[in-house]
Formats: sequence, C-alpha cells, structure tokens
Amino acid sequence: MIRRISELLARHAAPLALACVLVFASGAVAQQVIELDRIVAVVNDDVIVESELNARVRTIKAQLRQQGTQLPPEDVLRQQVLERLVLERLQLQIAETNGIRVEDEALNQAVETVARQNNLSVEEFRDILERDGFDFTKFREDIRNEIMIARIQQRQVENRISVTDRDIDNYLATVKQQGGGESEYLLHHILIALPEAASADEITRARARADELVTQLRGGADFAEVAVRESDGQQALEGGNLGWIKGPDLPTIFAEVVKNLREGEISEPVRSSSGFHIVKVAGIRGAGGRHVVQQTKARHILVRPNEITTEAEARVRLEQLKIRIENGEDFGELARAHSDDRGSALNGGDLGWVNPGGTVPNFENMMNSLEPGQVSEPFETRFGLHIVQVLERREYDDTEQARRSKAAEVLRKRKQDEELQNWLRQIRDEAYVELRLEER
Repeated sequence: MIRRISELLARHAAPLALACVLVFASGAVAQQVIELDRIVAVVNDDVIVESELNARVRTIKAQLRQQGTQLPPEDVLRQQVLERLVLERLQLQIAETNGIRVEDEALNQAVETVARQNNLSVEEFRDILERDGFDFTKFREDIRNEIMIARIQQRQVENRISVTDRDIDNYLATVKQQGGGESEYLLHHILIALPEAASADEITRARARADELVTQLRGGADFAEVAVRESDGQQALEGGNLGWIKGPDLPTIFAEVVKNLREGEISEPVRSSSGFHIVKVAGIRGAGGRHVVQQTKARHILVRPNEITTEAEARVRLEQLKIRIENGEDFGELARAHSDDRGSALNGGDLGWVNPGGTVPNFENMMNSLEPGQVSEPFETRFGLHIVQVLERREYDDTEQARRSKAAEVLRKRKQDEELQNWLRQIRDEAYVELRLEER
C-alpha cells in the first residue's frame, strides 16, 4: 500500500503544468464537444462508459508523448486502456464488498500532500485546476479510488506476504555467489498473458505471438511502442519500463535469462504461470558499496501527561530533573525512578546506539542538536515529554544490517509483484466482463 500511495503522490508531484496534462486530464470538463455516452464495457453489475475511456486515453497519450514514445494505433491504445479501467473497476468493487472506505480526513491529507509538493496551498491548487478547466471534485474522487485500490491490494496481497530470516539468508548467499550483486539492469518488459487454466491451443497461440514480437523487436521495432500496443503487463502503458533492478533483485521468472543478455539484447520468450515474458536489457551499471552511518548513544527520561499529570506539570518535573542532573545527580538513577518509558528506565534510560531514522523526527532532531554530555531542555514528541542526554557518537559500518534490511525489502517487493499479478489475473478471469468497443 505504501508503495502505491507514494507512486500516486510522486505522479502528482511533477511540475504543475505537466501534472495537469498527465494526471488531471481524466477530470477535464469537455466544454466544446458534447458526446452521448455509451457503454464500452460491462464489469459484473457495473459499466464503463465512453467518456471515462476517452478521458483516460487522453491522459495516456499525454504521458506517452512526454516520454517520447510513438503512439500505437488508436484502436490498440483504447483496448489497452479499457483493460486497465476494467481491472481498476474490479478492484474497486472488491474494496467496496470488503467494506473499505476512504475517510474524508485521509482524502484531505492526500490532496494536501499533492498541493504541497507543487508548492501550493489546497485553495491555490484548486483555483489553478479549475482555471485550466479541470474538475477538482473529479480529481478528489480519482485520489479516493487510488487509495481504495491500494488498501484492497494491501489486504488481498501485501498482508499475506512474509519474508523469513531463511529467505534473507538465501538471498544474501545468492548475492555473494554472484560476486556481491554489483550489476544493475535497466529492464523493459512485455507480457503475453495466459488465463489461469489455459488450454493447449491458448498456450500455443500465446507462444507464437511472443515469438513474432521477438522477431519484430530484434528487427528494430521500438520496444516501448510494442509494449504499449501488445503487452498485458502492469507497465504496458509506461512502455514496459521496469526501471533499474539489481542482479539479485531480478524477478525470479527471468533472473537467469537477464544475466546472460548483453546491453541492448532481447530475450527469447520466458514462460511463467502468468504467460510469456519478453525482456530487454536497456542498460547495465555497477552498484553497491559500504554503508557507514553516524550512530548516537543516548539516554532519556520520559514523562507522559495523563489524567493526573498535565502537560505543564510534566514539563516542570523534567525541568527539575534536568537541574538535579546538572547539579551532579546520576541520570541513570533518576531515569529508573521517574521515567515512564519502563523499557529503557530499567537500564537507566539507556537507548543504546541509535541509527539515523531510529527514533521519531522530533526526538532525533533534538538529539542531533546536542554535544556529547549535554542534556536537552524538555521537549515533546507523540509519546510525551522528554529530556535526553547524548553520551557519545561514532561512525559505524552498518553494511551488514543495511544489507539484510534491503534484502527483506527486495524480497517483499518481489513477492508482492508476483502475487499481485496472479491476483489481478484471477479476479479478471472470475469476473463477468463484456467489452463493447466495436459496437457503434
């Protein structure tokens, strides 16, 4: 879910003029041409109408032009975009069935984030959108739908994924076997999908189609254009671009194939449960290195305001404790007697060696402002009021822990991507979907 929301916000965080073209075109108000809507797809008990499809097609065309990708034929693009709309509608239906709602507060925060990333207030953001003919209410609903989709994916896919220590150990062993996993690959990808219980004829036709695409690509056809036109993958409308991926992080289905390709080469079709994959290695580069951080050894005393102790009283108590420490009393003994953080209080308030990002921002900022031996003034975090003392600092080679954390992150993302693709294929196969693009 975090990953999808961050991608959504990153998409809206482009310079405003571009953002309006790329993102908000789906919310544009057609003022010059009025068309009668017709149904272009039936999705279970719901429908997608032509105005929705036309709006999304305009958005995708703007994106492709911005990327410098040649547009596919209009009918092919409309088919690709309609399939994406069908998948979105199915996910929204499942989200509603599961009682998933996006509260106005969460929606407002998301909209505020988009506005802030464009260096605007929400009011200024709304004014600019409406001045340029974009419907702010429609924009808000698009954000709401994206959040709902992220939440249902989290529930149906991400929450079911686990990464064990053994997974991490095996991953790191693979990295070591491959010489540290220094190489990164810029990958482009095309998927020729198969239904969940594909027949022999369906598999044969899909393989033949994949072979034909490989022939076209090796003959000089533009990969991004072919991906937009032909791919059933989630990145099809982005030209099949998967971005830079480290060697050990490569999706399992074509990891070995990629490592045997040189820059610019295109793979043979690779079969998986999802279908046939075609991969192009668009770039190769080195990566890696040591991960050295500055750690801080600190201890603190926490006082939590409650029904008996007000915030003002908590602050006075901490000010008095600070004076006692400065007059020579032992910080550790006072922490054991007075701190409400019972976990650290047993150790005299000792927090051990703290990595950057290891505490909440307010605490870290205060800690970073102190010299070794110095005790802070009382300050507030969401846990209560604190005083903190920095004992010492050191440069620490955190490479091994950073490597394990990165491994866990990569493994989780790999599993999520594979499970998401399987889940989307499953809900598409199980749904009643009737496409009516050809009807006029």
